[in-house]
Amino acid sequence: MAQIIADRRDVDFVLHEQMQVEDLSKHERFAEFNKKTVDMIVSEARNLAIKEILPTQELGDQEGCKFENGKVTVPESFHRAYKLFKEGEWVAMTEDTEWGGQGMPTTVALAANDYFVGANLAFMIYPGLTNGAGRLVETFGTDKQKETFLKKMCTGEWTGTMLLTEPEAGSDVGALTTSAVKNDDGTYSITGNKIFISGGEHDLAENIIHPVLARIEDAPAGTKGISLFLVPKIWVNDDGSLGESNDVVCTGIEEKMGIHGNSTCSLTLGGKGKCRGTLLGEENKGMRAMFQLMNEARLIVGHQGLSCASSAYMYAVNYARERIQGKDLLKIRDKSAPSVPIIRHPDVRRQLITMKVYVEGIRSLLYYVGLCEDKIKITEDPEEKAKYQGIIDVLIPIAKGYATDRAFEVCSHGIQVYGGYGYIKEYPMEQLLRDCRITMIYEGTNGIQAMDLLGRKLGINRGKPFMDLLGEMQKIIAAAKGVSGLENFATKVEEAVNKLGEVALHMGTTAMSLRVINAFAFAYPFMEVTGDVVMSWMLLWRATIAARKLEKGARKKDAAFYEGQIKSAEFFFYSVLPITLGKMRAILTTNGAAVEISDDSFGG
Repeated sequence: MAQIIADRRDVDFVLHEQMQVEDLSKHERFAEFNKKTVDMIVSEARNLAIKEILPTQELGDQEGCKFENGKVTVPESFHRAYKLFKEGEWVAMTEDTEWGGQGMPTTVALAANDYFVGANLAFMIYPGLTNGAGRLVETFGTDKQKETFLKKMCTGEWTGTMLLTEPEAGSDVGALTTSAVKNDDGTYSITGNKIFISGGEHDLAENIIHPVLARIEDAPAGTKGISLFLVPKIWVNDDGSLGESNDVVCTGIEEKMGIHGNSTCSLTLGGKGKCRGTLLGEENKGMRAMFQLMNEARLIVGHQGLSCASSAYMYAVNYARERIQGKDLLKIRDKSAPSVPIIRHPDVRRQLITMKVYVEGIRSLLYYVGLCEDKIKITEDPEEKAKYQGIIDVLIPIAKGYATDRAFEVCSHGIQVYGGYGYIKEYPMEQLLRDCRITMIYEGTNGIQAMDLLGRKLGINRGKPFMDLLGEMQKIIAAAKGVSGLENFATKVEEAVNKLGEVALHMGTTAMSLRVINAFAFAYPFMEVTGDVVMSWMLLWRATIAARKLEKGARKKDAAFYEGQIKSAEFFFYSVLPITLGKMRAILTTNGAAVEISDDSFGG
């Protein structure tokens, strides 16, 4: 079976032809990341992913994590892969070189992670969380905290997590009960229980650094009274050496549907009264710190979904080319006709092109968000920074919620292409489906993403970011109208964009009226149609580039790729967008059945 987890031609297309990432090297911050360097980074990531990380995917799923006497062991194969990952300095790709990072653009890091996460999502959660925890230290830490923890985390010598969830405080973080009491030496005694902690205990590193949300004595109720603390598994002395165990005890790990190779832990802090932490940032501003980094975390989860979908698509395409089954439909009555690869069957082709358009569209979306982040880092114009940040804010619920919904759908199509073989463990499809499912849940369920889009992002700065986003779409529509053969495509996307503007205005107005409950009952459909329109924008953008390359006489080996871009767009515009417009008409009714039905009427 071919071991292709991401289409290198498509990755290169998005990086260089669509996002033109090499333009970033014109700026001092990213000067060293020219096209040659970017290509080398992606090639090295691909080699490590396929040769060393991919073999751990099935093994890690079968072996899983083991818990005994408060200790957790990860699958044995993970140790070599993690050692090589650390040695390659891949843990903190976008972080400052001062702390052991590579300082690369977010867009390039996303391309590298196409391969790493596609090779083994469960494995990549360990360094992924470490990078996120390190970012908290870099952003909010004191000089002493940075000196003590940051380089160890950026190099992967120590790992990191995030301790938010409690038994009675899941999505409602403000209900947490973990407490913090200030000590005479300036540290805080931490007491509480946390659940669903990915990578909360394991044997990959000698120390685990836990950013912990807790409430200081007499702090305000709800999220306003939450603070953020840095709590190491093993206390770190002033000279940087490791001290005594810090009373952070794993009480068990979860048996899960997927990501078996990642330890999902229950942790007790201060069970013996000896858990200490240091304040990270300011008192009672822990949630503010978390929200500042929420965009990055949700982009990562969206990318996890994409990586599962990309692998599923690559496997499905190759399987469909090799699997011989049934006659060509046009020769069905010819008894002498040979059987053909299933890729020749219309319904299989329908499923494959459905998978193709979402994998490609989502990849473009995520890289675009990454590019916006990179542009914020290099521009000195405050208005331009604000514009890019606003667009990111609006797109993040789509990049997480919509993207992971569609990614799971892609994985499901992949199983269907394989038929019965897709449902058994001999092939990778069923694991990809199981692993992908968590991406729709953590870092805020997709229902919460929809509420975030409607309740927070749509009305930011009186709707300017949403209008800026529509404006970016209009630029591509205008460009497509100038390309022979794409005029009709552009008209269809323009109709959808204009209708989305109407729906957004209706939803924003309804959400501020007495029918607010009705509006939020349609928050999820609103996220879906917004995602569909974003996909149409990305696919039209791709098709415009491809058509221009074909007009100029693309090389023979590239022509099929470019033609495929145009057909992907055509399929989406004729098969998906009409359904999207129907959903928009339904949203405009804001029918109240879902909220008006009585609790008893649900039965049971």
